[in-house]
Amino acid sequence: MSLASDRDSGAPRAPFGLLLRDWRRRRGASQLELALRSGVSQRHVSFLESGRARPSREMVVHLAVSLDVPLRHQNQLLLAAGFAPVYRQSNLSAPELADVRQAIDHILAHQEPYPAIVVDRLFNILMGNTATTRLVGFLMGARAAAASGPVNLLRLTLSPQGLRPYLANWPDVAHYLMTRTAAELALNGLDAEAKAFLDELSGYPDMPTSWRDVRPDDSLSPILALHFAKDGQDIRVMTTISTLGTPQDVTLQEIRIETFFPVDAASTDFFRRLAKG
Repeated sequence: MSLASDRDSGAPRAPFGLLLRDWRRRRGASQLELALRSGVSQRHVSFLESGRARPSREMVVHLAVSLDVPLRHQNQLLLAAGFAPVYRQSNLSAPELADVRQAIDHILAHQEPYPAIVVDRLFNILMGNTATTRLVGFLMGARAAAASGPVNLLRLTLSPQGLRPYLANWPDVAHYLMTRTAAELALNGLDAEAKAFLDELSGYPDMPTSWRDVRPDDSLSPILALHFAKDGQDIRVMTTISTLGTPQDVTLQEIRIETFFPVDAASTDFFRRLAKG
């Protein structure tokens, strides 16, 4: 199958070709494997990467889908090839997303009395239920009430001015969060904004220096719980992460709903008592 003809112009490698090659390598695919995935000839893939052929709009989208390129970066591939972006990036509060927002509200409310939040690709908290506010308020007290402006989940968790003083297993949590975050950002396209965010987090005082290293350990428990401790109260929670199916908007593809569940009876009792005030 060929969605655009080869154009043997002898022109230097086009920006699109560089981006296509980067995403192909990021996915660990050879030109032959991409050809097999997409039904496009290996020769044509080679010509596109070298700039000897120019893609059609349909070809850009087709190859991007074959490589599972996120919508944000599909738009960038289209721009590099000289086409307008296809996918819009809406604000979650936009009227056209009202139905989606209502569904998310239902999920957050149903999670009570346990915390639940919605984060974007860089872990900025876009929405949260009242259980989240209660937990942060219990741990941080007046400092939580005094905070203003957008809140970022990883900054809140890892910063010395955030929840870090109350995380009894902070080194393990920090190592896991940094390793997972770096892997996710690399997989989904480590652009300048994402790289700056990762550099900021790794620059916090006393961050584990080994977070980039894999640490196999036969003694690991089945799941790493966040262990908060304050005023003699131990709170242990695990998290689950959900995404929206079949998104056609950059914002909707990138948001994640993170729900927190107690992992022992004492933690369950804590959240129930906290909800009752």
